[in-house]
Amino acid sequence: MKTAFRLCSALVLFLSHASQAADLRVYTYDSFVSEWGPGPQLEQAFEARCGCDLEYIAVEDGVSILNRLRIEGANNKADVILGIDDSLVVDTRATGLVEPHGLEIGPLRQELNWQDDSFVPFDFGYFAFIYDSSRISTPARSLRQLIDSDASVIYQDPRTSTPGQGLMMWVKSVYGDEAPAAWQQLSKHTVTVTKGWWEAYSLFLSGDADYVLSYNTSPAYHVVAEDKTQYRAAPFSEGHVAQIELAAITRTSQNKTLGRDFLQFLVSSEAQAIIPVTNWMLPVIDGVELPPVFDQLIQPARIGFSHEEAGASRQQWLREWRSSAAQ
Repeated sequence: MKTAFRLCSALVLFLSHASQAADLRVYTYDSFVSEWGPGPQLEQAFEARCGCDLEYIAVEDGVSILNRLRIEGANNKADVILGIDDSLVVDTRATGLVEPHGLEIGPLRQELNWQDDSFVPFDFGYFAFIYDSSRISTPARSLRQLIDSDASVIYQDPRTSTPGQGLMMWVKSVYGDEAPAAWQQLSKHTVTVTKGWWEAYSLFLSGDADYVLSYNTSPAYHVVAEDKTQYRAAPFSEGHVAQIELAAITRTSQNKTLGRDFLQFLVSSEAQAIIPVTNWMLPVIDGVELPPVFDQLIQPARIGFSHEEAGASRQQWLREWRSSAAQ
């Protein structure tokens, strides 16, 4: 009888804990919440400030966050979305599921030139093709040169991945109306197109391709975390497309005050010191002390489209990629 009572009590206690919803739920992407990503450290630091419980709900990539938000609609469980990038602002706003945060955010780094009342930048970087300099002594110096080469390439699907979407804009920016022919040429030496960033990068590190689509900041990880210097970002003469990663409060949030506190925390000096050496992107505020390798990263010229232009043409560009890359 005592054993049965203890088991019953334990079950009640378990169900009680399981039914307690977190104070703040954040939709984000897989690599953000991994043990080596910024998620765990940011969660610990924010919970120490707020005395609350933060829960991450992760999907593959930034585009997948938007797709999940669209599918769930007003039934979504997010208080905050984190990982949408600037190319998805128009599409995300069109869901009607984000709202102005009402915060004074700033000052942000001037090169971001960011002005928006709903989306808060938390890091940024430039899309780049990463290669192993111990295998490739003379890397491609332009996007056109890479596409015209026979070098094996891995990149991410623009339907599910923000880097894939970045490459889509990069090709369109460089090639314009000739983009379909560029996709067809690239498809001849593309090893695979993955759903998300981590799958692509893992395949590259396993030696499955000469180049992988990633960020100009990726080499910093290898130097700081692994003491490896052979991984480089190829600087392209046409310029590089930037990515600004964003967070926003959902209209359906049950705890908007805490959501605003979290957005403000993301641009604090404490959070900004964590993000570059865990998410391996650049800080959005000045004065953040970074490892010396960050000074050695390529600093590309910025090309591309405004988020209004990207939002207006995104579906057309996706159709163009899908019909051309599959041929």
